[in-house]
Amino acid sequence: MPEGHTVHRLAALHERMFRGRPVRVESPQGRFTDGARRLDGRVLDEAEAHGKHLLLRFDDDQVLHIHLGIYGTYSFGPLPAPAPTGAIRLRLVGDADYADLRGPNACDLLEPGEVKALRDRLGPDPLRPDADPELAWRRISRRITPIAVLLMDQTVVAGPGNIYRAEVLFRAGLDPRRPGRSLTRAEWDVLWADLAELMAEGVRTGRIDTVRPEHTPEAMGRPPRVDDHGGEVYVYRRAAAPCLICGTAVRTEIIAGRNLFWCPTCQPPR
Repeated sequence: MPEGHTVHRLAALHERMFRGRPVRVESPQGRFTDGARRLDGRVLDEAEAHGKHLLLRFDDDQVLHIHLGIYGTYSFGPLPAPAPTGAIRLRLVGDADYADLRGPNACDLLEPGEVKALRDRLGPDPLRPDADPELAWRRISRRITPIAVLLMDQTVVAGPGNIYRAEVLFRAGLDPRRPGRSLTRAEWDVLWADLAELMAEGVRTGRIDTVRPEHTPEAMGRPPRVDDHGGEVYVYRRAAAPCLICGTAVRTEIIAGRNLFWCPTCQPPR
């Protein structure tokens, strides 16, 4: 599932391609036909992301809500758009570009009250200027749930996924199995600031790089990481490999249904 920085990049791309202009909206697959009919020819006023949710607001205050989920993908290109092939749930066509959406977890129209309800149930997004880290801290500091689980809970913090949670916990030297309520406020402030910085860099570059300058392949004289996810990381998907800092074998276990990665030396139990 794409992490939050990817959805913010998608929002920016929609704004560059379609904002301020009428958009042709189609559902070649047929599963969004009624919604496409209501949006067709409307002007896109704004595209924004909150966590992993993409919100496209049109000039009649209709909001198209998209959540990619595990299988959702976007493709973009210049006009003329090719003939639709495969299960294209949504096609947007502007003056010069088109966008095709396949396989999303959600593609639906929301009423104003439903948009508010969605925002209210999501935690703060470190990439949004209106984010309130205090809200996340209140939810974390009262829970016995492991911090690794809480960082993946979109009602606590919206946007981080498996990679960011593993990496910020490593960079902070925190055992991922610690209960949320055992964190100090200073530890939480470090985590939030690091999330905001790393995710903003992900928006800028389109990849997740979490290693500090002294631990890059060039600085350490090591081969670059080869992985479908790309980017240089400390522990994510490096199970049994030596920690880049201490050499201890990176550990992994399944927690709350997801693979967790950490270094038992750099992230010792409290």
